Amino acid sequence: MADYFRFFNLPVAFSIDESALRRAWLLNSKKYHPDFHTLEDTAKQAEVLELSTLNNEAFKVLSDYDQRMQYILQIKGLLGDEGQQPPIAQDFLMEMMDINEHLMELEFDFDAEKYETVRQQVENIETALNAELAPIVNQWNETTGVNAELERVKDFFLKKRYLLRIKKNLLTFASA
Repeated sequence: MADYFRFFNLPVAFSIDESALRRAWLLNSKKYHPDFHTLEDTAKQAEVLELSTLNNEAFKVLSDYDQRMQYILQIKGLLGDEGQQPPIAQDFLMEMMDINEHLMELEFDFDAEKYETVRQQVENIETALNAELAPIVNQWNETTGVNAELERVKDFFLKKRYLLRIKKNLLTFASA
């Protein structure tokens, strides 16, 4: 896996200087743009095209908070490929089971008031998770952070992804 942070000469951190990221991406975009290397041999053109692709992919990942979080957890060995993720905490899953039951009830017998209650419950859970984790993600970087903090970020990331699926389910009721 390519080191996107090193590619842009940025420290590995959840909270990054987004203007520095954009500046590095723009400089690399000019440096590795295939149109500026048309007179090079085919090997050099292929290398430049690969670097241009890397530049765009790295920018896409690092400029998105959730993708950046997932990327850091992957390079630190805390997340596997899809389908091989670590388990989510049981207490959280029990709470989600209640919400999923409400979703099934809404599917068979939609009730606007119950929908709003479930939607608000999901929002409250997400807000509480964000507030709990904010101090860690705002301060953590590779040189000063500790593994226990990364474990908490991993748990948060998995819970947040689960909540995102529930929110997508809720949207199907909103459009009905």
